[in-house]
Amino acid sequence: MKLARLQTPEGIVSGSYSDGSVITDDGEYVVDRDGTLAYPCSPSTIYCIGKNYAGIIDQMDYNTPEEPDFFIKPHTALTGPNQPIRYPSWTNEVTYAGELVAVIDERCSSVDPEDAPDLIRGYTILNDIDALDQQGRTARKAFDTAAPVGPWIETDLNPQGIEMETIIDGEQRQSANTDQMIFDPYEIVSYLSKRCTLLPGDCIAFGSPANPGTIEPGNHIEITYEGVGTLENTVVDSSDIPQ
Repeated sequence: MKLARLQTPEGIVSGSYSDGSVITDDGEYVVDRDGTLAYPCSPSTIYCIGKNYAGIIDQMDYNTPEEPDFFIKPHTALTGPNQPIRYPSWTNEVTYAGELVAVIDERCSSVDPEDAPDLIRGYTILNDIDALDQQGRTARKAFDTAAPVGPWIETDLNPQGIEMETIIDGEQRQSANTDQMIFDPYEIVSYLSKRCTLLPGDCIAFGSPANPGTIEPGNHIEITYEGVGTLENTVVDSSDIPQ
């Protein structure tokens, strides 16, 4: 099942997504007629794992981490599918990274890896936008629209052994399989839960495969994870959007 949220003139509605519609307890809403898809959950925290694919370790000449290397993006960085990614005026180097995301279903802490699947609502996609020329992860990754998430949450998915790709303006930039992760999704959920209480709706992004790269205003980005769907966004100059 695909779980989606739709922004309507009256507010957000939530339900299951099917064939271009969101079906709720109150009826059926047609996407792009009755509203637009919003990010599919409202996390208190977005946890992001770095250096978690063998390919990116080799490409960037990183040391292989002995435990998951994580950082946090704020809720205010969120934006939804088909919404613009703002290219800030204070940076000259913005990058993309296509990542698989688990959405937590219930409050939990100190979870064992074998119990993690029962605590995951489903999976969605994050584009980990990064102003690479800034100092420190928070300055680079926390700005508005730096966390596009969507298009929905797929509840029926085994996250292991699935293919992904990132396409920019029709050109494939990333291609990988989640089996190339150093720490698998269940290990990561367990690790984080032993350090932070995880809340319903919280997002855990499992890191980028090799070949994250730069983007410019006008670029159209498509990130696809097999069995989940495709997250699409277009980069715009921040000065082109009214404040």
